[in-house]
Amino acid sequence: MSAPENVPPAAVPATVEASDTQAVPAVPAEPAAMPVPAEPAAAARRLPRAAGVALATAGLLAVTATSAVVTVAVGKPDPRPAAAAAPAAAPATATSSPSASAPAAAPSAPSAVPTTAPPAPEPKPTSTVRGTVKGGKHEGDLRYFLLPIPDGGESYGPVDGMTMDDDAVADIFGKQDGIMRILGSYGYRDAATRTYRTADGKAEVTVTLMRFATTGGASDFAKNHTMKLDPIDIDGDPAAHGYLDRPKQQAYTGSMAGISSQGDVQYTVDVDVKGTPDKALLSELMKRQREWLSNGG
Repeated sequence: MSAPENVPPAAVPATVEASDTQAVPAVPAEPAAMPVPAEPAAAARRLPRAAGVALATAGLLAVTATSAVVTVAVGKPDPRPAAAAAPAAAPATATSSPSASAPAAAPSAPSAVPTTAPPAPEPKPTSTVRGTVKGGKHEGDLRYFLLPIPDGGESYGPVDGMTMDDDAVADIFGKQDGIMRILGSYGYRDAATRTYRTADGKAEVTVTLMRFATTGGASDFAKNHTMKLDPIDIDGDPAAHGYLDRPKQQAYTGSMAGISSQGDVQYTVDVDVKGTPDKALLSELMKRQREWLSNGG
């Protein structure tokens, strides 16, 4: 986002690239028979994105994203043992009388087949974080308001998510000079984030919440938070605006981001998938996050 014309050049922070956060596995190389140009190295947890926050001083921001793959090996059960055969009856001798003949041996019972009961499923951990919302004001642990992980999803890091200190927040914006002062001008208070992989392993979702002192502060920050990517519409969230980063090839990672606010909380949902993302997934996640912030569960 460019600075307003009536702002002195000295007041406009320089554009920066987002710093690395987490390393992830690189996209597997294509077979030798069908060479594919190598994808740019994924040094950060998410693909580079340029973003901006429009203020009186017009700052420029940046975010990043990636994807992850998990494989599971399935074992083969042991074969069942065969039952023991019954021994043959002892034959009678030629000189033995019918009454003196030895009784036939009773067939032995088959040996028992050992069985093992399947292990009981581990109980789903119960979250201990708590929060309340009334009139758009969110109190308590901000992690409570992170969009719940869907069934079968796998969290990267703590299941409850993580609170973010000033350094972690500055990392989101590439440690731009004066970023915490800029956020403070909106009434920034605290932040929380969580990343998870969907049950089908096809998408990685990161939700970041930032709480402000007032509803107006959160709303203004969301409206002025922009990215240098292709804009897309977000259905089901009237206050949201979104962005799409198409991959150069379908074997590479594509990403999209949605930005909005509800009450005194500004929220960003990032989605990374292989190939060109479907904006319907982002729209659904943004709608659910808005409802969660509105009702507090």
